[in-house]
Amino acid sequence: MMWIGLLLVTAAVSSSAPADTAARPISLVEAVALAQRNAPAVIQAEGQKRTSDAGVRAAYGAFLPAVNVSAGASRQLPTRQGQTIVQNGQVLTLAPDPWSLNIGLGASVDLFSGGARFFELRQARLQAVGATANLVIQRFGTTLAVKQQFFGVLAARESEAAARAQLEQAEQQLKTSILRLRLRVVTRSDSLRSEILVSNARLAVLQARTTLDVADAQLTRAVGAPYLVTAATEDSLDRPGLALDDETLRQLALEGPGVQQATATLQASQAALRGAWTSYLPTVTASYSRSGSGTAAEFTTSTQDYSYSGSLRLSLSLPVFQRFQRVQQVTQAQVAVQNAEAGLTDARLAAVQTLTQALGAFHTAEQQAAVQAATLEAAQEDLREQQEMYSIGLATLVDVLTSQTTLDQARHALIQARYDQRVAKAQLEALVARSL
Repeated sequence: MMWIGLLLVTAAVSSSAPADTAARPISLVEAVALAQRNAPAVIQAEGQKRTSDAGVRAAYGAFLPAVNVSAGASRQLPTRQGQTIVQNGQVLTLAPDPWSLNIGLGASVDLFSGGARFFELRQARLQAVGATANLVIQRFGTTLAVKQQFFGVLAARESEAAARAQLEQAEQQLKTSILRLRLRVVTRSDSLRSEILVSNARLAVLQARTTLDVADAQLTRAVGAPYLVTAATEDSLDRPGLALDDETLRQLALEGPGVQQATATLQASQAALRGAWTSYLPTVTASYSRSGSGTAAEFTTSTQDYSYSGSLRLSLSLPVFQRFQRVQQVTQAQVAVQNAEAGLTDARLAAVQTLTQALGAFHTAEQQAAVQAATLEAAQEDLREQQEMYSIGLATLVDVLTSQTTLDQARHALIQARYDQRVAKAQLEALVARSL
């Protein structure tokens, strides 16, 4: 029964192995480019930036006069000249010309509005600054998410390689146990334990294969590709170090896009508060209009026979009581300023916290990777010695299995440390919005 189980597991491993070959390998640069083009968060941030830019243009346009042109034509029915009709109990005589035509031109501009337009313009410009900072945040946030998935694929592939190495060593150990059993220098227990070791190793390969397939699917979703993708092998050895020292990173974090966005939000709220106070000031408006009208026997575009009239108007208005609406507007603006101040303080503290965590994780993972590399080398040598001693009867199978377990743990610990180091570096890059 044991051998039947091993054969079934072997068949499952071999049947799942070609799955990764269907995935298209892409580099990290390609993955980031695809994600920034397809990620919903980036698309929404770009739309927000375009909307903010349009708001700035509209704020500038508020300083220009509003101009409108009108034209109209109506035909009287029936059209027989001099005919009388009864309407609402009155007898009316129809005009001799059935067509009535009119045109008009009007323009108005606010000469003074308490400075509200200037504050609205400043608010719109600051909102555009905040939208730009948000776009940077979303782009680097998307880059971080893609890198995490990309590094997850690399880690899964390394785990699969480690599982296959574990399987190869287990199979070799099984051959040694069977050979020593035939020589009657060990008991049946050794070969049974070796068979279990092989079975567990094959199961580890299956699990690693599944993890790799899932990681490929997650990377495909992260980049928004219509086909299955996987991390290119040549990107498995990226540059692990940091280009800047910790103090420089701290300064960059305090000037990062998150803090910039919070600063712009505060300044825009302050401009909105100043604009709310202008509602207590009078508004001066100038307007001009000119219109012409006439009648004709036939429809025509000529305005030669029109009668014209025009007016120039200067008005001043000062709301005296608006049922506490202005008080409500000012209060809401004051609350928005207070919230923005708290948000800016929190953004700075969050930047320091994230930097501290990411730096600690990076340096810890860096040291851990170095330690695990040395541990892996020592574990490989210890396993080799234990296997040689077992083959000549100077060590037990328990000693070999213990060394094998230590080696497997060292492999996985090294893979995890490398993954943690890569992710921590990507988090630092997202925080300071630049490549390190």
